[in-house]
Amino acid sequence: MMIQKSLPLLLAVIFFAVFTQAETKPKLSLDEFFNYAFYDAIALSPDGHALVLVTDRPDWDQNIFRNELYLYRDDGRGLIQLTQSGKDSHPQWSPDGAWIAFLSERKSDAGKTDSSDDDKKSEDTSQLFVISPNGGEAIPITTGDEEVHSFAWSADSKTLYFATRTPWTKSQKDAHKKEWKDIQRYRGDERGDTIFSINFAGALARRAGLGKKPADDSEEDTTLTPGSIAISATPWRVKELIASPDAHQLAFVSESVSQRDERVNEFEIFTIDLTKAASAPHQVTHNEAVEEQIRWSRDGHHIFFTIEVGSVEGKYEDTQPRLYWADASTGETQRWASDFNGMIVHYAVTDDGVLALGRIGTEVQVYAQSSPSKPFIKQAGWPGTYDLIATSDHSPRIAVLHSTIEKPLEVYWANDIAKLAQAQPVTSFNQLFTERELPRAKPYQWKADDGTTIEGMLMYPQGKFEAKNLPMFVFIHGGPADADGNHFEADWYVWDRLAAGQGWLVFEPNYRGSTGYGDKFLAGIVPQIVSRPGKDILEGVDALVKDGIADPAHLAIGGYSYGGYMTNWLITQSTQWKAAVTGAGSVEHVADWGNDDTTFDDAYFLGGLPWEQPKRYQDEAAIFQMNKVRTPTHIVSGSDDIRVAVAEDYLLEHALHNLGIPSELLIFPGEGHSLDKNPWHGKIKVREELKWLQKYGGIPEQ
Repeated sequence: MMIQKSLPLLLAVIFFAVFTQAETKPKLSLDEFFNYAFYDAIALSPDGHALVLVTDRPDWDQNIFRNELYLYRDDGRGLIQLTQSGKDSHPQWSPDGAWIAFLSERKSDAGKTDSSDDDKKSEDTSQLFVISPNGGEAIPITTGDEEVHSFAWSADSKTLYFATRTPWTKSQKDAHKKEWKDIQRYRGDERGDTIFSINFAGALARRAGLGKKPADDSEEDTTLTPGSIAISATPWRVKELIASPDAHQLAFVSESVSQRDERVNEFEIFTIDLTKAASAPHQVTHNEAVEEQIRWSRDGHHIFFTIEVGSVEGKYEDTQPRLYWADASTGETQRWASDFNGMIVHYAVTDDGVLALGRIGTEVQVYAQSSPSKPFIKQAGWPGTYDLIATSDHSPRIAVLHSTIEKPLEVYWANDIAKLAQAQPVTSFNQLFTERELPRAKPYQWKADDGTTIEGMLMYPQGKFEAKNLPMFVFIHGGPADADGNHFEADWYVWDRLAAGQGWLVFEPNYRGSTGYGDKFLAGIVPQIVSRPGKDILEGVDALVKDGIADPAHLAIGGYSYGGYMTNWLITQSTQWKAAVTGAGSVEHVADWGNDDTTFDDAYFLGGLPWEQPKRYQDEAAIFQMNKVRTPTHIVSGSDDIRVAVAEDYLLEHALHNLGIPSELLIFPGEGHSLDKNPWHGKIKVREELKWLQKYGGIPEQ
């Protein structure tokens, strides 16, 4: 009788144990973490029935990041891979929907010019290609040694426009080489762009006829794409190029030919009159700002653009990224979303105005506006972070990227903006992350010494959400115009989930200078470029200790880029850190200003140029307080970084070595600031940083 009564209970216990075991997810491994997929671009077809996207994923065998084009249709065929070179980007649909043009750095027989030229490019010269959305081989449209900087379709799909550095003939290159040998003339060898047009049907016909006709051996023509016609030139580099809906104008954004942000007047919007032969560019904007993301309004009268740094309204100052449009004829400029207190992340043009992604605090949501004078209205969607947004010329359908702390990034599309909350997934490249035990996170707020409310994110170790007295890793975002929040990221730059998996409570402070909290909050970093945000972070740490959340005996700190600036500064301001991991962060500001490719915002942050504010440049520099450091520090840098020169990292390491502080410096060959050349570099970076935290942070291995 006792056995009979116990049997149901025993079965229930067994069922519960099996069910619980089945529901338990394994932790995310380092290898799995670094197979995360990013999406660099999304573009809807003109009829809204198809979507092309660009994936960015590591190829561990080839030691590269692969960028491929994929196509998704609403006919049930699912996601189809269009390209396989691993070097494809910037897709644009032809207005008739028959072709997709894109840039590629793939090797092409059509891209060869004079084989005797020692300066020829092989696989790293970006050229213009097209591919049919029905599949098949990609077809090269441009050739030559000069890379294509930007391109655009004409409104009737019959012409492609593209910009390259003004080509030299073989005789010009030979003369230059004879005079200068292998010497690089800094600035002296720079030159602006020429904008070309090419008849699309003719380009296809010429490509189809290759091998049937003898090649043209003319020296003067080998550096030009056959059939291309120069329509205008500029002393600047053409960063973006767009054609007007009426086919009468081209618009482009200029940038420095060196691609260094040194003088703000090098960045403006221009138009070209296509109804006139060899038309000189007409300057539309005249401001102290850097224009980006240009789009024509649907009626062709205005050019939309965003500003990430600088000011449209007056003298240079940094605000949160804003959205404007300019009258293409008069240059009169109006701001959109003028009542919005956050950051405009991205936007897309519609028949009714714009759809824009706006950051407030830790969330990025979708907003709509019909004109500059109308309200900027938040749309009903999902909590978390929307990234890119795309619209269609002849359909209400939209496409977006979306993620949350516990939901990895994927591409979605919805039939219209009213159905945003019912958007359907297009991709599932990051599905594995949903099958792993992920840490949970929440916002945290504290008061600074001047009464300002500061916010950040707390990411807890798995199974310890809202636990107390946890070892804490202060992980500082870069920018500084950025913010941590309710989104998913997994790479060498944001590896908070791996740190949480090692037992750390990860504190990600949105210090003054971060976006999403108003322009006054953003400007609070000026002119105390590290000391003011440093106080915000230290006061956040104190608040977490006081609240019993953080264990004061186990504190670590780290960050990259501006997060590296702050880490380098904060190890001089406190000896409470058990370990530090820093990367691409300066320790002084004079040489950093001279080497940086974004110098005008550096001077703005410090209140002037080095000779105008010499004391502040010294007071805000960590190198002059290195004698206070007691923290074992791990350092990384790209050997070719010009955003924060590797010299800053050598300087930090040399100081720590001189002081006898445990340190290690890793230099990644061929890498710039973004560490985007070889995926092994970023993976090894994080692997060693985790080891460093474990070695010196005092947390037992999980």
